[in-house]
Amino acid sequence: MALLIKNGTIVTASERYQADIYCEGEQITRIGTHLDVPPDTKTIDAQGKYVFPGFIDPHVHIYLPFMGTFAKDNYETGSKAALMGGTTTLIEMLCPSKSDDLLESYALWRSKAEGISACDFTYHMGVPRFDDKAKAQLTEIIEDGISSFKFFLAYKGVFDLSDEELYHALCFAKEKGVIATAHCENADLVLELQKKLISEGKTGTEWHYHSRPPLVEATGTAKFMSFAEATGAAAYVVHLSCNESLREVMRARYAGVRAFVEIVIPYLTVDMTYAELPDFEGAKYVMSPPLRHKRNQELFWNGLQQGFVHTVATDHAPFDFYGQKDMGRDDFTKIPNGIPSLEERVKLLYSCGVATGKIDLHTFVNAASTQAAKIFGLYPQKGTIQLGADADLVIYDPDYKGVISQKTHSMNVDYSAFEGWEIQGRPETVTVRGEVAVEQGEWKGTFGRGQMVRREPTHF
Repeated sequence: MALLIKNGTIVTASERYQADIYCEGEQITRIGTHLDVPPDTKTIDAQGKYVFPGFIDPHVHIYLPFMGTFAKDNYETGSKAALMGGTTTLIEMLCPSKSDDLLESYALWRSKAEGISACDFTYHMGVPRFDDKAKAQLTEIIEDGISSFKFFLAYKGVFDLSDEELYHALCFAKEKGVIATAHCENADLVLELQKKLISEGKTGTEWHYHSRPPLVEATGTAKFMSFAEATGAAAYVVHLSCNESLREVMRARYAGVRAFVEIVIPYLTVDMTYAELPDFEGAKYVMSPPLRHKRNQELFWNGLQQGFVHTVATDHAPFDFYGQKDMGRDDFTKIPNGIPSLEERVKLLYSCGVATGKIDLHTFVNAASTQAAKIFGLYPQKGTIQLGADADLVIYDPDYKGVISQKTHSMNVDYSAFEGWEIQGRPETVTVRGEVAVEQGEWKGTFGRGQMVRREPTHF
């Protein structure tokens, strides 16, 4: 069915204007005023509202075996939550362990989404080892449309690579035009600090921060930047959390490294004191790297506006407070990491950023959609509003006022890290390739309609 969105204010990363958008064949085919459309066209009046390109979350976990359990969302609950929150495309982290076959893992992760997801999706391919077999399998995966890798400089013995493996993997990424993303910490230092704290009886949630202080992340970031400089690989630091790490990226960029910075919405909105809440409530806010001192938030908001922080993601990893997070009640190292925020990212970014004047509307769109599309080879199919782009659109009501609550969210998790927070504005209507998935805040989506988006290597 054809779709017309009329009378809205179109806002992209660089433009703002009033016009109507006509969509047919899953794409935007006309933009203008007083468009002549067929009589059976579905028409939505966006008067007084913004029309944004569909938002892209470049860092999520839907299927995730982790710390002896599994993340709670599947692609029904996860894709619904994404769309209810205005996110039309997910980039999921595919995370095999060292002992897993990479092609089998790739097929497994895809099987969890295909025929199930209501939104579009793609992957960062995890690389837990690098040898001749891995190189051959990664080549096949690249040819199937995956143009980004994920490296862990953390989780010793499970996901981390040796320095030799990391060097050769980055050389391979450079050769193939694949962007290298990385979780930057120092796996050995984290392990030793954890051992020390536990031996001293420091087992509560507040000690998670001290097992992964800023210097641990900064040394991991410096290492990744050094390897990127040595190999020429394009480097993307996921969930960078502190000033100390950002300085390492800025130093590398000054030296000519093609480096990008991702912040996640929890780092912009909550701080380390939340993980220190009594009665184990702090476990709801345990993630890695940990929440940092509040003073980092001003730096990152400014970084978004100035353009040296590129994307806002979630690192969505939903684990129930009861039955999963409480596995670590007597030992913080056993708390499954993650702050569920897939559904709330866009609303929080608008409420805490745009509505307060910390960022403008163009920065909002750029950080939550366009930059991810450009960096990861989705642009201009996604991440913008122009002729020929996928008709992934978000009609946003800036006057809406609401409250975040676990009772009303779509994520399959038993708590909200933002329970009771007031929001300004919401994604009112959301389309995926021209089909309405959310209308007037109500779910209208079709499970199984989401497609894997194949991407070509970028060759930065």
